[in-house]
Amino acid sequence: MLYVFKPTQMQVSAVFLQLLVFLFGEAWAYGTPNPGRFSNKAIRRTLRFLNSGQAFTIKEHVVASLIASSGNNGLSGVEIYAVERLFYNKAVTASTAILATFSISLCGFVLAGVLRPLIVYPAEMVYWSTLPQVVLFQNLHFDRAANRARLEKFCWALGIAAVWEIFPAYMVTWFGGISIFCLASMGAPTSTRTTFGRIFGGASSNEGLGLLNLSLDWQYIQSTYLSLPLKQQLNSWIGYAMWYVIVPLLFYKNVWDAQKFPFMSTSLFSSNGTRFKITSILDDHGTIDYDKLAAVGVPQLTSTTAWGYLTSSLAMGALITHVILFYGKGMIQAWKQANARNQPDIHYQKMLKYKEVPMWWYLVLFAVTFIAGLVVNIKGDTTLPVWGYILSLLLGAVIAPFSCILYGLYGTGIGTNQISKMVAGAVHPGRPLANLFFASWSHQVILLAVNLSNWLKVGQYTKVPHRVMFFTQIYGTLLGAGLNYAVMTSIVTSQREVLLDPIGTNVWSGSTMQSLNAQAITWALATEMYGRHGRYFIVPLGLLIGAVFPVLHWALCRAYPSIRKWPINTTFILQYMGTTYFGNTSWLWSSFAVGAFSQLWLRRRYPRIYNEYNYLIGAALDGGSQIVIFILSFAVFGASGQSHPFPTWWGNPAGNPDHCI
Repeated sequence: MLYVFKPTQMQVSAVFLQLLVFLFGEAWAYGTPNPGRFSNKAIRRTLRFLNSGQAFTIKEHVVASLIASSGNNGLSGVEIYAVERLFYNKAVTASTAILATFSISLCGFVLAGVLRPLIVYPAEMVYWSTLPQVVLFQNLHFDRAANRARLEKFCWALGIAAVWEIFPAYMVTWFGGISIFCLASMGAPTSTRTTFGRIFGGASSNEGLGLLNLSLDWQYIQSTYLSLPLKQQLNSWIGYAMWYVIVPLLFYKNVWDAQKFPFMSTSLFSSNGTRFKITSILDDHGTIDYDKLAAVGVPQLTSTTAWGYLTSSLAMGALITHVILFYGKGMIQAWKQANARNQPDIHYQKMLKYKEVPMWWYLVLFAVTFIAGLVVNIKGDTTLPVWGYILSLLLGAVIAPFSCILYGLYGTGIGTNQISKMVAGAVHPGRPLANLFFASWSHQVILLAVNLSNWLKVGQYTKVPHRVMFFTQIYGTLLGAGLNYAVMTSIVTSQREVLLDPIGTNVWSGSTMQSLNAQAITWALATEMYGRHGRYFIVPLGLLIGAVFPVLHWALCRAYPSIRKWPINTTFILQYMGTTYFGNTSWLWSSFAVGAFSQLWLRRRYPRIYNEYNYLIGAALDGGSQIVIFILSFAVFGASGQSHPFPTWWGNPAGNPDHCI
């Protein structure tokens, strides 16, 4: 939850959690008494139950790490409560918070169970982003004597990363965005510096595009780009190249009256360029008052936000047609192999000795979460009707298989919540809160299917029984939801004004909450903003336009078979043409460099070093940087209520850290 309020969207690294779990597990194993030392049977049984004095095994490590990582499964519901507190000046009741969080957090598990033969068992479903975790599990537990040298390097890298992170995050924030162009423009006129800031700046939230801006702050770069396959990164680079051209053109050509508003912001604005006051068009029930709307006017978006919404629609349309056209036959074959229990994947074959999770377990869990959601929408203050709630679940169920397949093959997916908001606005006009809850349930079905499938694959790699993974995921999700709610309440209360600011700071930003609310409001005004005569009609039309690109790609592959060798995926290209429309952008070029170094150079020139150290060192860098960021957030950044900023100097300027205006 903490990183939801940061300038760049990210999560606490699973590797960071993995390391913490390992430290506590080892401390427990060595610091507690062995049951064999006691003669009393009751004491021995109790100590064995508590695993006292026993070796900390890889399976225990996987289970404990899953509990820690599952906390984000309930994040969507907590985000809604944050939006209500920030923009609607209301807090949900305790019963609504408990039941809605329970339902939202677990509603998508059934799909992962149904789709296991398709999205978990096949060897092609690698889930690339999990490989650093799996490698770290193995290095920490298997043949420690042989791995001693690697573990020493891991500890050195973790320690260096931890010490280094203090500088870009707190003492020398300029390291978070080094731009030669911004430095060269420091003595230039304000108009020139403003232009340079929009194009080359990116160290602060919503500052600019970050072109040729390099970040040395690993908390934003992360090891993701050490693990994602080259085929995914190449497509993202193509998309970003187009983004750097299109976004400035939209602004300087004044498309959608872009120059009336900030260059980058997810806030809503009035036609005169001032921040749109959302409560000015709402009634006491949180729905649109059309008389007030007529007096105030329809809210407007920045060009970067509108473009981000459009590319999300384009990618969503492309996702479905791409999966059907390029992976349809493989999907059918994988399903048949799983039913015959002859899936050739070696990990799958070794897991056959464990009892499967019966399908009725998933169905019972879904029934309970469904009833909880019904109660909330019948009795609660969500403004979402029951039929809308059911429709949201059905929509998520349709999209989830396509999203899971893409994630399994490429290690990452695309944003699918745009279509949830689009449908919500079409069926619930004038109800922004209803749109938020609709999108939350719908998107959670997709997200939970992906997350559970991801961890089921980790369990398959590490040979953890299926039923253990099932119960662990449920327990960890519910535990994390409660903790996320507590963190959200603390930060929203202590940093309210910063979170409401359209720009934010280099430490805290409300961009994510502003974006959620802006989308809820704008889609509640679907007819006025996205209808045939609306300013942003092309955004929903993007679904149809996007669906055409994979068809053209497929037709070219049929006509010219050699094209199939090119790792082109139009879904990712369309997504990355606009996905970074807010937040910190200085890390982008650093991520390009890290990905190119790992996948283009190290993997090809030194495959042995790549296999031994690529994921291991990446995990260490993640762990070291995020340990320090977690400490700094509560010690000096104000997450606990009081901030202690480092003294201002050239390397830690009062303005943007990269010295752009």
